Amino acid sequence: MKVLIARETAEGECRVAATPKSIAKLIKLGFEVTVETGAGDLSSISDSDLMEAGAKIGTSREELYDGTHVVLRVQPPVEENEWEFLTPGVVLIATCNPYSNLDLVRRLSSSQITSFSLDLLPRIARAQAMDVLSSMSTLTGYKSVLLAANVLKGVLPLLTTAAGTLRPAEVLILGAGVAGLQAIATARRLGAVVKAFDVRPVVKEQVESLGAEFLDLSLQNEQAEDAGGYAKEQTVDVQKQQEQFLEEHISKSDIVITTALIPGKPAPVLITERMVKSMKSGSVVVDLAAEQGGNCELTDPGQQVVKEGVTLIGTLNLPSTLPAHASLMYANNIANFLAHICKDGELVIDHEDEITHGTLVTHNGNIVHETVEAAVRADGQ
Repeated sequence: MKVLIARETAEGECRVAATPKSIAKLIKLGFEVTVETGAGDLSSISDSDLMEAGAKIGTSREELYDGTHVVLRVQPPVEENEWEFLTPGVVLIATCNPYSNLDLVRRLSSSQITSFSLDLLPRIARAQAMDVLSSMSTLTGYKSVLLAANVLKGVLPLLTTAAGTLRPAEVLILGAGVAGLQAIATARRLGAVVKAFDVRPVVKEQVESLGAEFLDLSLQNEQAEDAGGYAKEQTVDVQKQQEQFLEEHISKSDIVITTALIPGKPAPVLITERMVKSMKSGSVVVDLAAEQGGNCELTDPGQQVVKEGVTLIGTLNLPSTLPAHASLMYANNIANFLAHICKDGELVIDHEDEITHGTLVTHNGNIVHETVEAAVRADGQ
């Protein structure tokens, strides 16, 4: 089976779907691996590095796609001259964000492309080695603290000097998923005083194990977590209680990092304009939900702006700013996934398998993922 590692064409995307280590694994599994020339350049992975691992390097897309069975990417293709080579029956494995890209889903279906979207991977124990969201969220949480520290007008740790004592920065993390927990750990390593809030009481122990204080809202909904481990959308009453509870803590914080996302829906607003106005001048908000509209009402997705004296950071695709390690982790995840869905060198689509069924979006000209298909139908275009 011929596997192609395509060069990423999405704006600002610096990652690649393979590394020498993952290519060696794919070849050991019996795959023939071809890499589009320059695919790893922005991740500091040269064509020669990939060739040494056993991959073939190609330049002509016509030759690259000729006979290709599986295309591995970080993001789906955006250039028209690539789509023309994606022939019916080709398998595309990437992070397609289908709920936000319904037109893409329609095109994959009409083109009769079998597509797997790894951001739909079920959060179960045997899927951990393939979990690209957790891998990328780890890097996102880490980088968010560095971004905040870089623009904060003071230091993070307590410093006692001959010129006086500098108090530690107070950091508030909203959302204690993978990104939030990594942000907590990073801020603590840099010496900040860290507090964290999450609608899921079950994460309290994890927050406290990292040395942060868990802000406990007694009226939190015990059913705030869905079957996949993600936070569920809260009722209006709970949202109002939460807003009142958080406002005091946000106003006292030097840095606030927000991470709250609800799969398939716009990010919930956790920080209102009034809350931003209550914050100290020079404080920082890093909004990790900017790609889904943002947790802060004043976030400008893709931009770093100052409003009401507060720096609001809405940088998109943070993992791509750490492309070497992001590519390493993603490549391992995607290689493990490919090994899971292929047996003896052949693709096996087992609809009874939770991992396969949960990530399969289109197949044989149909949208086969139930909730994605419902979203396309509801969109009505």
